[in-house]
Amino acid sequence: MYAALPGIDVYLEDHGSGAPLVLLHGGALTLDLSFGPLIPRLAASRRVVPVELQGHGRTADTDREITLANQAGDVVGVLDHLGLERADVLGFSWGGLVALETAVRHPERVDRLVLGAVHTRADGYHAEIHDPAQYATSTRMPTEEEFAAMTAEYERYGLSSFETVVGKLDPIVTAEENWTPAQLAGITVPTLVMIGDHDFVRVDHAVAMQETIPDAALAVLPRTTHTGLLDRVEIVVPILEDFLTR
Repeated sequence: MYAALPGIDVYLEDHGSGAPLVLLHGGALTLDLSFGPLIPRLAASRRVVPVELQGHGRTADTDREITLANQAGDVVGVLDHLGLERADVLGFSWGGLVALETAVRHPERVDRLVLGAVHTRADGYHAEIHDPAQYATSTRMPTEEEFAAMTAEYERYGLSSFETVVGKLDPIVTAEENWTPAQLAGITVPTLVMIGDHDFVRVDHAVAMQETIPDAALAVLPRTTHTGLLDRVEIVVPILEDFLTR
């Protein structure tokens, strides 16, 4: 289904029943690529609302600038569309940046926050992630098969260009700082910071986030890459269920 928001029609799905959980996918991904195996497991005990953000999957790119503020506003618009005052929000990678922005800008709409493979500043990533010369040899980067799956989804829906959207996201992903420590310290909702031990995100950066956000927990999954984080369903689901039901 679509939520007709100002300047954009946002694609979303609605699974299960119970406490609502909004899912926000990674950059250049779709809800299927990010959450395919996870959705049925989570929907068994709660209402799950996966959303495709501007320029991804079934939500077309538009002339509107892609910003974290705009996409956080879209999350609020989806909640309004569904008649939900509040929801838990889980974001992965780019979607995690949007989730964090939603909690900062609209704290009254977020119950619990899950930040999967999220950084708050450029140096929160390992240096090789910012160096194209190392992409071919980096074991942290997506595989050729994973990149092929991303481009195939863009070709499948034909609503946006992979290269164009990545170009719009990159200045934000590589920004020196998207949130100050003071902004992180001002987050009032219970938060779970979750990364892989072989992530784009440095473990010490995730620790710093967990220590700065007042009511935050940290999970580091072993032998797990950035793109593989949510594929570890047998590990991730119990962690999420424990956090979301506390």
